[in-house]
Amino acid sequence: MLELIAMPQVWIGFLTLTAMEIVLGIDNIVFISVLVARLKGREAVRARQIGLGLALVMRIALLLVLTWIIGLTRPLFEILGHAVSWRDLILLAGGLFLLWKATREIHGAIEGGEEDHADGAGATFAAIIAQVVVIDMVFSVDSIITAIGIAEHVEVMIAAVIVSVAVMYVASAPIAGFIARHPTTKMLALSFLILIGAALVADGIGFHIPRGYIYFSMAFAGAIEAVNIVAAQRRKARAGQEGR
Repeated sequence: MLELIAMPQVWIGFLTLTAMEIVLGIDNIVFISVLVARLKGREAVRARQIGLGLALVMRIALLLVLTWIIGLTRPLFEILGHAVSWRDLILLAGGLFLLWKATREIHGAIEGGEEDHADGAGATFAAIIAQVVVIDMVFSVDSIITAIGIAEHVEVMIAAVIVSVAVMYVASAPIAGFIARHPTTKMLALSFLILIGAALVADGIGFHIPRGYIYFSMAFAGAIEAVNIVAAQRRKARAGQEGR
């Protein structure tokens, strides 16, 4: 272990992998933030803690079974010349789940009424944790397969995963709070989930969409929404001053 600490290439791999894991964790944070917005007070905090705790446990557990993880990338069968692996099937299922969940949430937010009532029983703490577990599993597999391609030592991978999940935990509360305070950002976050779901489905069928395109569009749309929020707050403050 001490030998690894003294190796410059190990530190480069650690920093690169940590940055990559944090970027990949953005998807996880957005999904958890949207889900916990349905909960109140301590339940929301607990759901966020459990969700990110499970993400950490799953990632470390997967790193400890590297042989099995590497096996997930081996072809199972071919469809129209595309070799399909377990990883492809997991990403495809996760992408479809994200598309379904985001579309249903958008429908409920727009239509309201019966959809909200129907979701009332399902929007329990246990149901939300179950959904977090499913998507944690998908993102964990994708994250760890990426880690295997960047770093060589399991110890370095585990350290990078721990640091990245710690950053995700710190960032999750402000993001969840911001979404709760500004309902319009929830619709934006759900749109991001549709983009991410489509990217996962594309990966699953052998068509890779560079994540940089998705993250740039998310950042650009987020910046525009931030400007709109600031403008709305200034209009509200100006109207309040004029009312006096």
